[in-house]
Amino acid sequence: MASSSGTSSGSSTMVTNSGSDEDLQALMNERKRKRMISNRESARRSRMRKQKHLDDLVAQVSQLQNENHQILTRVSITTQRYLNVEADNSVLRAQANELSHRLQSLNDIIDSLNGCNNNIGGGDGGGDCGGFNIAMIGFNEMVDHSFINPFNLAYLNQPITASADNNMFQY
Repeated sequence: MASSSGTSSGSSTMVTNSGSDEDLQALMNERKRKRMISNRESARRSRMRKQKHLDDLVAQVSQLQNENHQILTRVSITTQRYLNVEADNSVLRAQANELSHRLQSLNDIIDSLNGCNNNIGGGDGGGDCGGFNIAMIGFNEMVDHSFINPFNLAYLNQPITASADNNMFQY
């Protein structure tokens, strides 16, 4: 009986060992399955993070392109305004130059008239003014003389002309 009980206990140990191996194998398979599920979930989260990062970058690119377009539009408008101001300044410079020349001409005429008027009552009986003797001609003849009469200065009554051509300043 002892031998049968020893045999029976040895076979029971084998069953226990093989049950243990099966349990161990089942436990390892369960761990593998859990690890595989965990890895799949981790890979899914990683793909989601990558997709979110990509979407954020695409949105940022769109926003930066929009800002760039707005800046280029503002630069274009500012450049156009600058060119308009430059053209206006050019016209104003030309007008100021023309007015300066007119003023100088009028001052020269006034100086000439003042010089002639000072000579009219002079001790020699008449002064020389503009190549003719004022004492020898009458007042009406003096008024008709185009150099002395400011109303006959047609060349001084011309309008100031300068154009603000857009083609004037090409960059």
